Amino acid sequence: MKKIDFHIHTVPTISDSHFTFELSNLVKYVSVAKLDALAITNHDLFDVAQFRTIKNALSVPVFPGIEVNLENGHLLVISDGSNLEDFEAKCRLVSQKIIKVGDMLSVAELKSIFVDLSGYLIIPHYKKGPAITAETLKKLEGYVSAGEVDSAKKFIRTIKDAGAITPVLFSDARISDRLERIPVRQTYLDCGDLTLSAIKVCLQKGKVSLSEADGNELIQIFEDGQKLSTGLNVLLGERSSGKTFTLDRIEKAIGSESVKYIRQFDLVQKDDAIYERDFNSDVERKSSRFVEEYLSAFRAVVDDVLAVDLRANNRKVELYISTLLKSAEDADRQDAYSNTALFDEVELPISQSDVLEELIASIRQVIENVEFKSIVEKHLDTSALINLACELIELSWKKTLENNKRKLVNGLVKDIKESLKFRTSAVQLSDVDLYRTRLDERKINRFADIVRCLKDEAVISEESIQGFRVEVKRGSFEGAGEIKNASNVRTGFKDAFQKYEIPYEYLQALRAKEDLSPAELYKLFTKISYRILNKDGAEISGGERSEFRLLQEIKDAQNYDMLLIDEPESSFDNMFLKSDLNQILREISESMPVVVVTHNSTVGASAGADFLLFACKETEDGKPKYRLYSGHPTDKKLISLDGKSIGNHEITMNSLEAGQGVYDERRKGYEAIKDPK
Repeated sequence: MKKIDFHIHTVPTISDSHFTFELSNLVKYVSVAKLDALAITNHDLFDVAQFRTIKNALSVPVFPGIEVNLENGHLLVISDGSNLEDFEAKCRLVSQKIIKVGDMLSVAELKSIFVDLSGYLIIPHYKKGPAITAETLKKLEGYVSAGEVDSAKKFIRTIKDAGAITPVLFSDARISDRLERIPVRQTYLDCGDLTLSAIKVCLQKGKVSLSEADGNELIQIFEDGQKLSTGLNVLLGERSSGKTFTLDRIEKAIGSESVKYIRQFDLVQKDDAIYERDFNSDVERKSSRFVEEYLSAFRAVVDDVLAVDLRANNRKVELYISTLLKSAEDADRQDAYSNTALFDEVELPISQSDVLEELIASIRQVIENVEFKSIVEKHLDTSALINLACELIELSWKKTLENNKRKLVNGLVKDIKESLKFRTSAVQLSDVDLYRTRLDERKINRFADIVRCLKDEAVISEESIQGFRVEVKRGSFEGAGEIKNASNVRTGFKDAFQKYEIPYEYLQALRAKEDLSPAELYKLFTKISYRILNKDGAEISGGERSEFRLLQEIKDAQNYDMLLIDEPESSFDNMFLKSDLNQILREISESMPVVVVTHNSTVGASAGADFLLFACKETEDGKPKYRLYSGHPTDKKLISLDGKSIGNHEITMNSLEAGQGVYDERRKGYEAIKDPK
């Protein structure tokens, strides 16, 4: 097995924050990490002079490469190094095209520059941002050897996916003079000679892993070589032995943004009122996305109704009727000016093109969709869709041209009418679009119907989580205080609530409040409430709140690359730990590394750990030293990195059972009270 890192930066570019390259740190990295090969892949450039210096300083194969901004994603192009001058010349063409942030190459330009991509190792960002799109990958079909991911979690998921390309995990490190930690993200390759052609073959056959001896079961977590399971890890140890210190190190090594860390006592109930408020706030926050999706259509309705001004419409109608009556009364005052055709001319209507534009966008999405292209082409002829889109676009152009003509005519008519009005004593009819006015009235009536429906009490969502049920209900607000709580502003709502039963007037009252954003008004028509029910269908107790919250936090870990939990037994009883916590820990550890610190045998011994760690505080040369022992749960001995060993049975009994003697006494006590029936 060969350990490689083919994504290393040594020159800062417009795509990087500034750093100063330090060769000695690169030498140290290669030595400490025990790399067998590496590639230098700076953003959109290749520095041949620096590359030669690096190559001469290292005793392992170093491949020249470049990381290219390609169609909104990143792509590694790595050469075999046989012709550095030719590779430098091609990379220079890339540099000439990528001169500012946002510049990128197309696949056609990439192929034009490098001519034959099959002569290079091509590795796109795959499960890593900025990722190469599926459409771009299709254009590169036949050239891609592997896809770069950014975590062990994604590596494991990808390698289990038969339809995915071979994953690789690299450091993407900037080797600076301030390099604080040796990177721990590398890939092991089952390869003999480290030639580029051999590496390509091994990658295409999927001969990759995260560790040398244990395949994808273990990953290196610290630069000293300490490993963790890619599944469930249990961390044992006495108090003040370095368990929390170890979790903190893991978080720092992986990066806090990639780790879900549930610290000890985080979920313990303290002040009842404060805890209940925080708990409800947390549930609402996690459910807010659903509420926004549920009310998204209503939000569009509110935005539409906000554009309606009934009072202005009524004034226009009244003015029209008034001028119509006045014109009839003063018919004898008609003169040459008032008798012209344009004197009482109305403006030409301007057609709306929203529906047409949405239709064009929908057809375009069907044509350009890559994921479901085969299904679309099975039922629809692509050329017919393209012809339809072209015809609709032409119609849109015609409608736009027609509207522009009408706007021009309306402007001329308006100017002429104003000129005629000053030259006659006859009354000129006021303009009003009676059809639009009536349509606005119907719109307001329909708005009221929709609001009445939203006020009807109903359960709009139910979600089950490990025996708990989250119930989301809608209904009407019972007072101004409830509206204020929903708005999150300090403004009072007493005056607005008085109009709550008349939706249009209520909307106008809300709109008049300066503290409220118009974009948030749609949330203040229906009250959204949440209830958490236990297995019996009753609202949960204080202790059950903590259980539910822990399960929610663990479920949220799916959005991260690793889960750390520090002593969950501090807050929960053994039946919950055994039946609920252990089950969800096993489930989530199938897709990502999980580390649990525990003193509880229900978790430590019954959860089915894949890997065991023991933190120990020892004294050496009169000074305290933290040491980690590790191994599989079935190992007789746990081994530290410096070769020391400790009995697994002894430390397990001491950590989880308070020692063999106490365990035996307790077992005898249980046997004594056991009903023989």
